[in-house]
Amino acid sequence: MSFTYGIASSASQDRLEKLIEKRLKSGAGKSRVDEQIWNLFGERWAIMFTDLSGFSRRVADFGIIHFLQTIYESNRLLVPIIEEYSGILLKVKGDSLLVIFRSVDEAIECAVAMQRCAKEYNRKCAENEQVLLCVGLGFGDVLRIGDSDVFGAEVNAAGKLGEDTAKAYEILVTGSVKNAASGTQGFSFKRIKTVPPGADSAYRLRYDRHQ
Repeated sequence: MSFTYGIASSASQDRLEKLIEKRLKSGAGKSRVDEQIWNLFGERWAIMFTDLSGFSRRVADFGIIHFLQTIYESNRLLVPIIEEYSGILLKVKGDSLLVIFRSVDEAIECAVAMQRCAKEYNRKCAENEQVLLCVGLGFGDVLRIGDSDVFGAEVNAAGKLGEDTAKAYEILVTGSVKNAASGTQGFSFKRIKTVPPGADSAYRLRYDRHQ
């Protein structure tokens, strides 16, 4: 399984690199190369970025072993939920996760389930061990390079919302997510002023009454 994955990822990356090299050559028909790239790698996905609020400060206060423990616990809690809602975990980097979903509604429902799970977990543990989850969601056409990475405006916007803008327990989404959502009964969206590059608008998803 891992061998097959390695071949597929390498083949995609090699093909993309060759097309980029072709695009850089003098006199290259860039629009034609761009069309080839989008035809080969272009797909439509919902994108999720997660981050842990105050993580760097807690690592500085409590050390690297505390860092490893928090990463382990957050992944133990969240990865099964991602799988339950048909998400594909593409990348884990420190305290951040990059996940893709075919369905916007499943991405939203997964984000809500993850936040509720984190809240329940936090009620039972010490303050310095809490999983203070931040989530950003985007949706649109992206370049998917095998199972290793995705690129696109909505990817950048979701990353900015999840890693830089969202606070603990928040789910922030781009306007594309709000417009594509259909089966989100019980949830609502509140527009926010901070709009990341790559998005035309951004919203806070209200999933609990007190929000």
